[in-house]
Amino acid sequence: MNRAELSQVEGLLVDLSTRFTGLPVERVGEEIERGLRLMVELLGTDRSTLFEFSPDGKTLTPLVSWARAGVELFTQVPQAAVPWYQAQLVRGETVRLARLPDDLPAEAVQEREYCRRIGLLANLTVPITVGGHPVCALAIGAFREARDWPDPVVDRVRLIGQVLASALYRQRVETELHSSLAELERTREELQVRLEEIRELKDRLEAENVYLRTENRQDRGFDVIVGESRAMLDVLAKVSQVAPTSSAVLLLGETGTGKQLLAHAVHERSPRHNGPFVKVNCAALPPTLIETELFGHEKGAFTGAAGPKAGRFELADGGTLFLDEIGELTPDVQVKLLGVLQDGQFERVGSTRTRTTNARIVAATNRDLNRAIAEGRFREDLYYRLSVFPIQVPPLRERREDIPLLVWACINRRQTQIGRKIERVPARAMAALRAYAWPGNIRELENVIERALILSPGSTLRLEETLGVVGRREAGAPPAERLDELDRAHIQRMVEACGWRIHGKGNAADKLGLHPNTLRSRMQKLGIARPARPS
Repeated sequence: MNRAELSQVEGLLVDLSTRFTGLPVERVGEEIERGLRLMVELLGTDRSTLFEFSPDGKTLTPLVSWARAGVELFTQVPQAAVPWYQAQLVRGETVRLARLPDDLPAEAVQEREYCRRIGLLANLTVPITVGGHPVCALAIGAFREARDWPDPVVDRVRLIGQVLASALYRQRVETELHSSLAELERTREELQVRLEEIRELKDRLEAENVYLRTENRQDRGFDVIVGESRAMLDVLAKVSQVAPTSSAVLLLGETGTGKQLLAHAVHERSPRHNGPFVKVNCAALPPTLIETELFGHEKGAFTGAAGPKAGRFELADGGTLFLDEIGELTPDVQVKLLGVLQDGQFERVGSTRTRTTNARIVAATNRDLNRAIAEGRFREDLYYRLSVFPIQVPPLRERREDIPLLVWACINRRQTQIGRKIERVPARAMAALRAYAWPGNIRELENVIERALILSPGSTLRLEETLGVVGRREAGAPPAERLDELDRAHIQRMVEACGWRIHGKGNAADKLGLHPNTLRSRMQKLGIARPARPS
């Protein structure tokens, strides 16, 4: 296979990763079949099949198959006819047969007869494993002519298999989840009727202060992640699905949405949970240091390198490496990172010794990587290596029903340290918190609640001095009509308090939990400009 053909297969990888992101579950099957068809056409073969292993890992069942006209679809595995073939896959071995039946070993007697009978001339089957156990297998067959299966083809077929298997398992998880959520919704509606009757008798009951903050979430295994909205439940379902695998995860979302907590959740629910969780903030390190931080250096590699230092890839061996703000990497570091992701090998700065690492990669960014690729600022091949399983993390404004839970979580986490005992959040204050646009997302909410705790000497949380919006809202004004005004007022007050300084620790962007460029963009959109100095 030449470079152009490999590039086409890599393009298929990117296309599949993109198409499966956010795809409705009812369309997953047809997209898997489409992916099998495109793979057959690109490789010039005749049939492709996605298999599933039985729970005991001993038998195979075809799930989806596509074949050219005149070639029979693979609808059932003839167990007695292919015992050697099946045994190889159960052990996790790739079956690579370029010329059939000649390439079969002597013990594959049944397979030799089977290939002659159906006219199979070449076969590549790659098992897809999760937690060291095979769960799926992707097979490609050629019936018109024999053909070789070079390593680059095998590697890319394996990646395509991981994408298809991940989509299939996401479909199953989401189908089960949506069924459960529908039942929960029916129950919720019945309970809502009862609650309305209770509110008529007890006006003192404030829904926002119901002790959802003490709800036991251990059955989901996400103890530190707060949220019961549909958007967050979908995210947690995807984390549960991908965590047991070794696939790379790409967390996409605005600053302050909790991507690092989700990265921790992926690690803790994976077979690597006893290994290290190592974080690298790619935006916080200057370009001159990011390479040595990732790969380490030897003594004397540069001025100031007084001794050898292990990089983050070494430290994360056997565990998880979290690459935060991955979109900030420089092009030269992107090239070296791609090399490590491809073969797990790297060299320390100043060394010629090749080292290996077995670190699972979880990356995160608030950038539009597709736009960065189009503008030549991010490598397309690195993108598809990182985005085997992308997860979009919703901003706080899209999960407002979680705000009461988050408020009480912040209160419970910080009030003892500050010396407070908050028992009540006024309904008016909670409504203002739910109406606010939260440009800094959960990080900004935590800062607001902490300041409110400091300014609340009694048992009731006071927000007027911090958010600055509770007392100014017009009586009866719908929250949705006030969001831009609230957003503008909060940002303007913050930049004025910082003397219109946006950059640097403790200045406006830092206090709002935003990237300086993001803050400037929001200020321009909201018409916030620094007053002209007197001449």
